[in-house]
Amino acid sequence: MNRSFLLQATLAVCALVYSSGCGRRVSAASEGDTGPRPTVTQPDFDPNSFTVDHPERFPLVAAGDYVATPELNVTGNVSPDISRQVPVPSLATGRVVEIDARLGDVVKKGQVLFKVRSTDVSGAYSDYRKAVKNEELARMQLDRAKLLYEHGAIPKSNLEVAQTTEDDAVVDLDTSTEHLRLLGSDPSHPSGVIDVYAPVSGVITDQQITDQSGVQALTPPNPFTISDLSHVWIICDVYENNLSQVHVGEFADIRLNAYPDRRLTARVDNILPIMDPNIRTAKVRLELANPGIMRFGMFATATFHGLNRERHATVPAAAILHLHDREWVYMPTGNGRFRRTEVDAGDMLPGNLQEIRSGVNPGDQVVSSALVLQQTLEQQ
Repeated sequence: MNRSFLLQATLAVCALVYSSGCGRRVSAASEGDTGPRPTVTQPDFDPNSFTVDHPERFPLVAAGDYVATPELNVTGNVSPDISRQVPVPSLATGRVVEIDARLGDVVKKGQVLFKVRSTDVSGAYSDYRKAVKNEELARMQLDRAKLLYEHGAIPKSNLEVAQTTEDDAVVDLDTSTEHLRLLGSDPSHPSGVIDVYAPVSGVITDQQITDQSGVQALTPPNPFTISDLSHVWIICDVYENNLSQVHVGEFADIRLNAYPDRRLTARVDNILPIMDPNIRTAKVRLELANPGIMRFGMFATATFHGLNRERHATVPAAAILHLHDREWVYMPTGNGRFRRTEVDAGDMLPGNLQEIRSGVNPGDQVVSSALVLQQTLEQQ
C-alpha cells in the first residue's frame, strides 16, 4: 500500500516539472525574440574537442601543398681553428721587463711582443767568447802545422790532428753563435735583455704574463698565443638520433645570435668519434671563413639540410594558435564540432602563409582564424 502511494507521488512530481519547462519554452517563443543568439559551445569528453552552436561563423580554409627539404637546427659556438693558433713561448728563463702588446691586439710577423731580462744570455755569451778564442788558436796551430809539414819538419799525422782540432773549434763556434741567436741576442752586441718577436701575423687571443712576472724557457703556459682569425670553427652538439642527417663534406647554414639577419655557409669538416654519455650528443665541427664579425665564444645556430625533399602543408598564419609555447590549429570534425590539434609549425612563407611540418596534411580543412574561435571558447 505504502509502496504504491510513493510511486504515484513520484510520477506526479516528474509530470509537473516537465509541464513547467515546456511552458517556459512556449512563453519564450511567444515573446518574438528575433535578436542574435550567442554562440554556445559544449566540450566533449576530449578536452581538445568542442561543439559550436553556430559553426558558420568560423570560416574554413584548405591547407596548401609545399615541397621542402628536411632541416635540422642545432646550436653551437665559435671556436678557434687550432691549426691556425701559434704559441709564443719565452726562449729564456727570466723576468719580464717590458710588454709591447696586449690581449686582443693585431700584430704583424716580426713585431716585438715583450722583453725578458735573463741570465741565460750571459752564460751563452761566455760560451760564445770561449769558442771564438779556441777557434782562433786552432786556426793558428793549423797554419803552423801546414808550414812545418811543407818543410818536412813534422809528419802528416800531426797536420791531420791540427786540422781536426780546427774543425772541432769551428763547430763549437757555430753552435754557441746559434745558441745566442735562439735566445734572441745579437752575438756582436750581446745584452742581458732579450726581445721576443711575433712568429706570425694575427690576433693575440691569450696572454699569460704581466709586467715583472717570471717566465720559464719553453715551458707552459706560453706568454702569448697568436691566432689567425681568417678561418674559424663552429662546434655543435648533435643528438645521436639526428646524426644520420649530418655528413662530412656537406654544407650548413650558420646564423649568429649577434647578427640574426646574416646567413653564412660552413662546411662539415669532422664528426668527432666520441659521444657524450650523459646527453647522448656528438661534437660536429664546421669550418668557414670569418667575414670579420665572428668572435670566439659567440653562440650560433647551424641548419643542416637533408638530401630528400618532403611534402608539407601550408596554412594562413592566422590559422595557427600559439598557446603555452606550442602551436595549434582548429579542424572541423562534422556537425558543428571542432578539434584542437597540435602542429609543428615551420618557416614563414610568402603570402602570409606558414609551413606545417606535422599535424596537418595538404587538403585538410582548418579554421582560418584560430584566435577568434579561441576567444569565443574562453567567453563561454
